[in-house]
Amino acid sequence: MHIKQGLSIGCLLVGLGACHSAAPKEEQATAPVTAALQAPYSQQFYDSLGGVMNTYYRLSAALVAADSPTANHAAAALKMQVDSLPVNLLQMDSSHLANINGISTSISAELAGFEGEQGLDGKRASFQMVSDMLFDLVKNTGLKGHTIYHQYCPMAFNDKGAYWLSDKPGIQNPYFGHDMLTCGETRDSLIYK
Repeated sequence: MHIKQGLSIGCLLVGLGACHSAAPKEEQATAPVTAALQAPYSQQFYDSLGGVMNTYYRLSAALVAADSPTANHAAAALKMQVDSLPVNLLQMDSSHLANINGISTSISAELAGFEGEQGLDGKRASFQMVSDMLFDLVKNTGLKGHTIYHQYCPMAFNDKGAYWLSDKPGIQNPYFGHDMLTCGETRDSLIYK
């Protein structure tokens, strides 16, 4: 029993040491190299989705700064933008389109409850769900002319781990903010022509 506790504490200390290092590891600062993907849909859709992503990045920055009022404002703006995505412009089969509609509806529903979350922990949990769904949306539609970094913090939510999206390869952890600002790594990147 004491051996298990010792191993768990040792693993925790190793994990904390990795995230508290003074200089981020080189692989954290650079995304894996991937070939450019196609983004075959209308520019009007991509302009709208680009606005969604910019607002999402503002929401992430507000959580990094632990600024709850700004996060609430960004989440409300993001909900409005997701609700107005012109998915009808997507030229795809009906089952794929139904999937896109389902994802955007789920994102909107999660954002509807964001402001009501008490404290940053609840807001960050909601943000994590939005991040996962938004990544699925972008993977299914593309985002012409943009690169999206899929980043991961292994220590978020009591070591369950959580992903978020960024437009930069450098780590700015929205789950811990300034407490562990550079804790995490880029796990994937989506590069669209």
